[in-house]
Amino acid sequence: MSIPTLEQLHAMGAAQQPTYPDPDALRAAVEKLRTMPPLVFAGECDELTAKIAAVARGEAFILQGGDCAETLAGVTADNVRAKLRVLLQMAVVLTYAASVPVVKIGRLAGQYGKPRSSDTETRTMPDGGEVTLPAYRGDAVNGYDFTPESRVPDPQRLVDVYNASAATLNLVRAFVTGGYADLRQVHTWNNDFVKGSPLGSRYEALAAEIDRAMAFMQAIGVGDPDEFHRVDFHSSHEALILEYEHALTRVDSRTGQPYDVSGHFVWIGERTRQLDGAHVELLSRIKNPIGVKLGPSTSPDDALALAAKLNPANEPGRLTFITRFGAGKIRDGLPPVVEKVAAEGLAVAWICDPMHGNGFTAPSGYKTRNFDDVLDEVQGFFDVHRSLGTWPGGLHVELTGDNVTECLGGGERLSDADLATRYESVCDPRLNRVQSLELAFLVADMLREAPAATQA
Repeated sequence: MSIPTLEQLHAMGAAQQPTYPDPDALRAAVEKLRTMPPLVFAGECDELTAKIAAVARGEAFILQGGDCAETLAGVTADNVRAKLRVLLQMAVVLTYAASVPVVKIGRLAGQYGKPRSSDTETRTMPDGGEVTLPAYRGDAVNGYDFTPESRVPDPQRLVDVYNASAATLNLVRAFVTGGYADLRQVHTWNNDFVKGSPLGSRYEALAAEIDRAMAFMQAIGVGDPDEFHRVDFHSSHEALILEYEHALTRVDSRTGQPYDVSGHFVWIGERTRQLDGAHVELLSRIKNPIGVKLGPSTSPDDALALAAKLNPANEPGRLTFITRFGAGKIRDGLPPVVEKVAAEGLAVAWICDPMHGNGFTAPSGYKTRNFDDVLDEVQGFFDVHRSLGTWPGGLHVELTGDNVTECLGGGERLSDADLATRYESVCDPRLNRVQSLELAFLVADMLREAPAATQA
């Protein structure tokens, strides 16, 4: 399968792309990326496709999470460890509740670009005047500082992102194979969370059940299989900046097929899923497992057309629909889409993104989300699939392992006044560690009531 050239892709009217002022510098950066080793391997992508095929059959569940937008400055051992820790903690709870494997996918090692609703940003300065500059599009494109120099798109950042992603993946691989992901240790972290959480008593029963299960396994001698000490962990990001994704698309020597080796799983965003657009075209040509975000404007026919373009062979595990309708719209908007996709016999995995449809600006001026809205959208997602007898296949969340104050509510009852305490996101608000684990325990209850795998 051939890959269109960058020129052909841009001729299709590629959405959400930066305008680089120096074409020669852009060409040099892209050519540099083309010489760099793969960040992931084709065989790893195939393994993930097989795992997602199990999700599509109702035999597994996906947990996908990480930063809204990674930053180059954030590539530290502490930051990577904290994100990995909270994802592993959530996965233990969900695995026990669902009694199926949980496919762990980090929203990391590549999530450096962000689509924006406007090409520019205007701020009122201390002297009362207004200044308009290019919008911040993530560290892959320009800087967050509100200065003319920082906001100029710089193609060298694409090379910097590659190097940062390589460092992140190196750390993750070391952590998940070197004992950090040991099941007993991760569960001990959860016990500590339950004891210290404002709502700890609510989660105590499930934590105690897991304790008893682990004690039973140890008692019968099933205490030390390799699976207890290491986990499979995959990377993902939105395939947004075409120069980066195209430069890291390589032909696999085993199969002769092209793979985007920038990450195991890449997805198309709500703003770039035009059926005749460049992003859909590029991802239709690669062999990775891929996702598409579906928002409230999605019609059933839109979903069918995307599936026909992106997965014409209806290969299980190839295509995931990530729904982001908003708490107030999911119960009405999602059923006709799921119903028509199921009626056509399409092998897709369904994941709920309860973050992006629930954002708003607080009176304090901070962009935020309310934990109750996030939870309500997940509940609506489960309700829809339960009513249709289909499998609610996963959860896609923006989170951090740090104790930030970016989303309202949760057991800590964060209020508008708390947002300024530790608001660190450069783009969208993330659940903090406590809110993330609370969500995992609450979703665990939903999973116990989800339709059985045989119904999927």
